[in-house]
Amino acid sequence: MTASYAIDYETIFRHAPVGMCISIDRVIQSSNDALTSMFGYPHGALDGESFQVLYPTMDEFLRTGDRIIPVMNARGVYSDERIMRRAGGELFWCHVSGRALDAREPLGAGVWTFEDVSEKRPVTAELTPREREIAALLVEGKTSKVIARETDLSPRTVEMHRAKLMRKFSASTSSELVHKLVGVSR
Repeated sequence: MTASYAIDYETIFRHAPVGMCISIDRVIQSSNDALTSMFGYPHGALDGESFQVLYPTMDEFLRTGDRIIPVMNARGVYSDERIMRRAGGELFWCHVSGRALDAREPLGAGVWTFEDVSEKRPVTAELTPREREIAALLVEGKTSKVIARETDLSPRTVEMHRAKLMRKFSASTSSELVHKLVGVSR
């Protein structure tokens, strides 16, 4: 690389084609233009804000935090697809990945990326916060027993939510439900 192309990490961060932020204890310290644009905020408006403003409800923010900790402790990184909320209230599917800068503090300082996947997976039904959580875990391919363990629900309760999702999405099988959740028509 020649001297005329010196690496400017701030410019790279600001203009990355994917939403990015640096956070400490789930508070955004610095966000790039792609992130603020994706969520419908003006440049810099998310800096200093809790990640909570990006979630449909406070309960979903808290439960997701609880789910992240054991995964980060085990793997050092976390990734999932979940329903998030834009500034105007619109809900959309988002792929979220993150890494803690210190593995001993999974929700401490970290680097997070966000990708809007709503074109591939539109939010097409009115879902409760718990249904959104169950839907996201179903999309990951998790069984009712695994979902029950991860959410501190009984397998029967998870099955009840799955049945409601199947009705809302007019799916006759669990496989069809997952295909509809990910936006694949059958």
